[in-house]
Order: sequence, then structure tokens, then C-alpha cells
Amino acid sequence: MKNLSVVSEFILLGIPHTEGLETMLLVLFLSFYIFTLMGNLLILLAIVSSTRLHTPMYFFLCKLSAFDIFFPSVSSPKMLCYLSGNSRAISYAGCASQLFFYHFLGCTECFLYTVMAYDRFVAICHPLRYTVIMSHRACIILAMGTSFFGCIQATFLTTLTFQLPYCGPNEVDYYFCDIPVMLKLACADTSALEMVGFISVGLMPLSCFFLVLTSYSRIVFSILQIHSAKGRRHAFSTCSAHLTAILLFYVPVVLIYLRPTPSPWLDATVQILNNLVTPVLNPLIYSLRNKEVKSSLRRVLHQLGFLPEQL
Repeated sequence: MKNLSVVSEFILLGIPHTEGLETMLLVLFLSFYIFTLMGNLLILLAIVSSTRLHTPMYFFLCKLSAFDIFFPSVSSPKMLCYLSGNSRAISYAGCASQLFFYHFLGCTECFLYTVMAYDRFVAICHPLRYTVIMSHRACIILAMGTSFFGCIQATFLTTLTFQLPYCGPNEVDYYFCDIPVMLKLACADTSALEMVGFISVGLMPLSCFFLVLTSYSRIVFSILQIHSAKGRRHAFSTCSAHLTAILLFYVPVVLIYLRPTPSPWLDATVQILNNLVTPVLNPLIYSLRNKEVKSSLRRVLHQLGFLPEQL
């Protein structure tokens, strides 16, 4: 019988083809990470501190901002750590945890965008029944449901990946532990599991995206029926921020997980944009297009001493 040693830790090789750029990348990614934390924390404070924003739409936006704080925190701290010259090693349990939380938070956000699209559909297509359909109880159930199904999906993908034996090379040719790069290190035939993972990772976001498109198709049809030009502008303005954020989320997912021929450098570039840039842009997208959020943000910044009193 072949003697196989069990891998106890992995070595993260980092972003492909970036040797010698560690200092520049450290400054760049650290800046994005800090802006992500600050921007989303301000959105949270703005929503929580303003009673006018205690509505279903802002309730879901509040959860999105919280997850946009945690999502980049799965991979960024370790990446910043080894970019600063520290160890690239990550334990077996740490690698499994990284993969689980990355997909848990990512899947939950995917479901959350779908729920937010449904919320806008009800608000615009059924305005008279909005408070009944999107009741406090319904919002809580929908919010908990996104996390529950995100957890189920992440547990399935993590179990699928780490039930394989890892006994040979332990160098992960990436900047964090993700399914495609981990399957390459397994000491077993992974072709069947790659197909199952591809269907699972691909089917879920595509299904959500189809539901989002269905909601917004109905929304656009309803908006076009509005006779008032001002009413149409207001409705389009309300939905445009959501559509922008949704596209920024789904396009990287499609590029990373649904391409038949993966490219490590392209995957890393797109995934970094998804992990660091999109969470930075979300607070800008939702605040710059929304007068109520901007007003609440001004009050929060004034209370924190960052704005003069006249603002």
C-alpha cells in the first residue's frame, strides 16, 4: 500500500505574476480594505441612527453593508500579512474556514441581492400592498433565509472540497483557499467533484440572477406605465443603484466560476476586484444616489466631528 502523508498546512503563493510588486500591492490593497471598512460602517451608522431609514429596503441594505465588511475580511488580512513579508503558511483548518466563510458570505449576498430586487418589485408594482407584503416579520424571515441557505451552500461546497485526501504538494497557487485551486492539490480523481462543484456554484447565482432579471423586467414595465415624468425618474433613480450593485456582483462570479478554461491571473484579478473594489463601491452607489442616506450620513459625520456644523 502506498504511504501517504497528510498535509497539515498549505502555503499561499499569492497572486500569479506579481513577484517584486509586494510593497505596491500592500499599500493599494490596504487602502481599499480600510475604505471598505469605513464606508460600510458609515452606511450602517447612517441607517441605524435615522428612524426615517427604518424601512425594508434599508434593512436589507444594512445587512448588505455588514456582509460587505466581513466578505473582504475573509481573505484580505492573510493576504496583507504575507505581502508585508510574514509567513504565507495557513493551517488546514484555517484553509477550510477561509473557503467556508468566503462562500457563505458570497452566497448570502447573492440571495440578498435577489431579495432586494423582490423588495423593489413589490414597492413599485404593488405599492398599496407593500407594507403588508414586506412586513417586519417577512423581512426578518427573508433576511434569515438568505443566511440559512448561504450556510447550506457553503457547507456543501466545503465538505465537497475537504473530504478529499490532501497528501502531496501543499502550495496553493493563489492568494487564498478557493475550490478550483484546492482541487488541484487533492490526491484523488476530482473530475466528478469538479462537475458537481461547477453545477452547484454556477446554478445558484444563475438562478438568482434569473429571478433578479424577472423582477426588474416587471419593474421596468410598471415604470413605463407611470404617466408622470417626475414619477418615472424617481422610480428609475431608486432602482438604478440596485442594478449597478447587482451587475458589479454577478459579472465577476460568472467570469470566475462559469468559464470553461480558467486563467489563474485573470481569476485573481477579477476576484480581487470582487473582494475589495465592489465592497468599496457599494456605499458610494447607495449613498450618492439617495438623498435620505446622504442626509443621514451628513448627520453622522457631523456627530463624529468630520463635518462643520453648517453642513
